[in-house]
Amino acid sequence: MQLHSWVWGTLKLATLRPPSQHRPEETVWTVLRRSAKEPVVCAVCGRVFPSAATLELHQRVHTGERPYTCPHCGKGFAQPNNLRVHLLIHTGERRYRCTLCGKTFNRPKKVEIHQRVHTGEKPFSCSTCGKMFSEAGNLRKHQRVHTGEKPYTCEMCGKGFAWIRNLKTHQQKSHPGRYRKSYVCKVCGKVFTGLSNLEAHERVHTGEKPFRCDTCGKRFSEAGNLKKHQRVHTGEKPFKPEQLEVP
Repeated sequence: MQLHSWVWGTLKLATLRPPSQHRPEETVWTVLRRSAKEPVVCAVCGRVFPSAATLELHQRVHTGERPYTCPHCGKGFAQPNNLRVHLLIHTGERRYRCTLCGKTFNRPKKVEIHQRVHTGEKPFSCSTCGKMFSEAGNLRKHQRVHTGEKPYTCEMCGKGFAWIRNLKTHQQKSHPGRYRKSYVCKVCGKVFTGLSNLEAHERVHTGEKPFRCDTCGKRFSEAGNLKKHQRVHTGEKPFKPEQLEVP
């Protein structure tokens, strides 16, 4: 396989052969030594980059090279920034916060997508039926209704499903001895029977408190705790004295 790069109209050849087999004019370093301000074009896909250095990073898409490895799980990445974002999964760090509800995320793009819950924005439209979606991924999943695509297959019986949730439901009902529904916390390994229970537990690690009291502004990690707190302001006493007595 060969990669070609146009630099100011001059074709520079960068092969994937070992450096010992390169002629000086062929090496990728010939391209990289040129001015960082010179625009370059990837000859594989035609994308334009502001410098040879950024082109080199991009070419890993075509070569499959992933030199940056996660020390926790071994997953490889083509660019260091992608590794830094991935590491937040292991640390539980969520530095980006929704200004409307306080929910936190590990990427700014996820905050942008989440805020459509508050704004009602649905920029993605199905070309077949016109249904609108807030996320491109949800649109792609919906389109399987029209295409009949079933990318998820049960390894036990071979039955196909359009959505992974339907596959999991099928596996738990049809093959209960093999599949047991459980959710594991990636931080501490604790196991939960429901996804909502896992999500509530994960806030112990992230410090996220998405439930806010409208009266005093105090925040809580669980909706139930917020409801209990609000009785301080409302004066509500849902339990009669006799209900609180211990037999």
